[in-house]
Amino acid sequence: MSILPEKKQEIIKKFARHEGDTGSPEVQIAILTERINNLTEHIKQHKKDLHSRRGLIGMVNQRRKLLNYLKRKNPERYKEIIQALGIREATGRGK
Repeated sequence: MSILPEKKQEIIKKFARHEGDTGSPEVQIAILTERINNLTEHIKQHKKDLHSRRGLIGMVNQRRKLLNYLKRKNPERYKEIIQALGIREATGRGK
């Protein structure tokens, strides 16, 4: 359910804005997206695991907050990150 350190470093390298960047919204959103995808697969197999479902909802909410922040501060970076991660369609909704 969690991500491997190698995968996490790969995500950080891909979305970092500068050398040593681990806390920018883009990196945090990318890591949360990977964790959400892993946990979604777990919940598909274990439908009655309500504790993990609650954790998943918390992660989705945290990612939404970060996306809202990024959209407010820099709309171009917001569009880039949602396209790179395939989070949502970039047509019409959420203008």
